[in-house]
Amino acid sequence: MRTTKEIQDEINRLKKEKDFCILVHAYQAHSIVEIADFTGDSYGLSVQAAKVPEKNVIMCGVRFMAETVKVLSPEKNVYLANPTAGCPMAEQMDIPILKGLQAKYPGYETVAYINTTTELKTICDTIVTSSSADKIIGNIENDKILFVPDPNLGGWIAKRHPDKDFKFFNGGCPTHMRMRKEDVLKAKAEHPDALFLVHPECRAEVVELADYVGSTTGIMAFAKESNAKEFIIGTESSIVEHLQYECPEKTFYPLSVDLICNNMKMTTLVDVLNTMNGTGGEEITLPDETIKAAKKSIDRMIALGG
Repeated sequence: MRTTKEIQDEINRLKKEKDFCILVHAYQAHSIVEIADFTGDSYGLSVQAAKVPEKNVIMCGVRFMAETVKVLSPEKNVYLANPTAGCPMAEQMDIPILKGLQAKYPGYETVAYINTTTELKTICDTIVTSSSADKIIGNIENDKILFVPDPNLGGWIAKRHPDKDFKFFNGGCPTHMRMRKEDVLKAKAEHPDALFLVHPECRAEVVELADYVGSTTGIMAFAKESNAKEFIIGTESSIVEHLQYECPEKTFYPLSVDLICNNMKMTTLVDVLNTMNGTGGEEITLPDETIKAAKKSIDRMIALGG
């Protein structure tokens, strides 16, 4: 039986030998984070992939993230380490559903969360991330916004922009939506000195009780920079583990044992190794016209958000 360290060493050796760059989303297990060239959120990883010289890129995350890498780096060979890892929120909408909403709300700017399929991005006006949505919405001249697919993130943004009229799709992240106000009150009662940090994909009743609301990277940065010593983490439980490694002098508690994304947990170190050896993973291929159309909405995000 091989140890974790032995597999990690083999992966690090093959990275150089076979010209691979490994991108790891922050919701991955810490053993995978340790072999990453870059760790972060989906868009940040895609930007990094476009800058690196390596011709082969492995995404340790879910399918829409690997697709975004391919859109921004069409000349590279992009692989999803575990082909079964999808995103339930990204899969909630398809072209007919969105076109139906666009027909129902003519004149509204279609703003899509990056957690959507590449196909859906081809008929959106702009894309946002959880960290850029506030700024981008503020920079959009149109005061009518059709925000898809997450009404929780969209609702949080809408409260910050009362001058705009928002319409939503009834979707959302199943993992974050499992959290309720009762979970927060229970955690706060058990850890009264802890600050509560939450992702805006959670329900409004949860977000309203937060000491800090932000993206995954925002939550981690806040925890690292804060003078507080205890934190309740209201996003995927992997973040608790990563912060424990990075801030051993502080204490981190998961909001709930149910804050686990099963899709993110599909990827293993062996999946990464097999992808490098050509015996696993899946190469992401997208039609040129799809890449070109999807990139327009991403380019608009960059123009509006910097």
